[in-house]
Amino acid sequence: MDLTIAGILMLDGITNGAVYALLGLATVLVFAVTRVIFIPQGEFVAYGALTLAILQTGQVPGTAWLLLLLAGLAALTDAAQSWRAHREVGTALLAAARTLWLPAAVCGLTVWAAPQRFPLVVQAVLTIAVVTAFGPLVYRLAYQRLADAAPLVLLIVSVGVHFALTGLGLLFFGAEGFRNPSFWDARFNLGPLMLSGQALIIVLTSMALIVLLWQFFERTLYGKALRATAINRLGARLMGVSTHQAGQLTFAMAALIGALSGLLIGPTTTVFYDSGFLIGLKGFVAAVMGGLASYPAAAVGALFVGLVEAFGSFWASAFKEVIVFTLILPILVWRSMTDGHHGEDH
Repeated sequence: MDLTIAGILMLDGITNGAVYALLGLATVLVFAVTRVIFIPQGEFVAYGALTLAILQTGQVPGTAWLLLLLAGLAALTDAAQSWRAHREVGTALLAAARTLWLPAAVCGLTVWAAPQRFPLVVQAVLTIAVVTAFGPLVYRLAYQRLADAAPLVLLIVSVGVHFALTGLGLLFFGAEGFRNPSFWDARFNLGPLMLSGQALIIVLTSMALIVLLWQFFERTLYGKALRATAINRLGARLMGVSTHQAGQLTFAMAALIGALSGLLIGPTTTVFYDSGFLIGLKGFVAAVMGGLASYPAAAVGALFVGLVEAFGSFWASAFKEVIVFTLILPILVWRSMTDGHHGEDH
């Protein structure tokens, strides 16, 4: 290996690591606020890339109909809960309408816009809207009633949600893979290296989103509410912070990050209905490096994962996934020896 090859591999590792950093931050965010190890984070990535691919063909993506179905189930659940609490038809219908209107609007907009063949950027924004709307609904249907359950129960639920979303992905998108067009086809020469416009977009977008997340948590009331919920759920609840709303907002942010990650990697690799699982696991490895608590450590861990994957693919391409996932073992052993053991939350 000479310096040119090393530079190419390092550039590739940084590009992939930028995406893994976003997924690692989303995993840390969801776990910190809700105590859910969100295994299906990668499914949002696949849904984002594949939804854009279907919009490129001028067809209505199946995710729009799935969104409407989940919204209908959530609306029925909220209506039933409101009816049991108040025994008033108007209040129950209002609760259902409050849950249903936004997903229904996004679905209707998608059905109208899909045949119009709008520019790529418009389709990307529409894709983000569709996939982001999944987040609160997934939390509402799968996790909200179990918000106070033990972390192991929440992990088992995450496994079930992962298999459900993967199966639905196969149903709506089929087994065929898709590769999206690049958002920027420019090429830049950096000495012997060539930097693509898409790689530059990935790195800059990841950095911008990380800064925006930092500003959100530091400067906004909702961000401070999420931080309070992450630090002390009971204390936040006593101070008037709704843990249910915090959970839905957190899952919406995780879905947005996943959708954006799918748009970023769609032009660089062929995405299948089940591709999100491995991508999400690499983000989880980065999150574990941060102890599922530290955002900066998760970002640094993601860059390390990207570099290890890039160099591993050069030395032993058949074992690059094994090399990446083996990293988690010494990290877990080290944390087990250095961190105190605490009882499970109840």
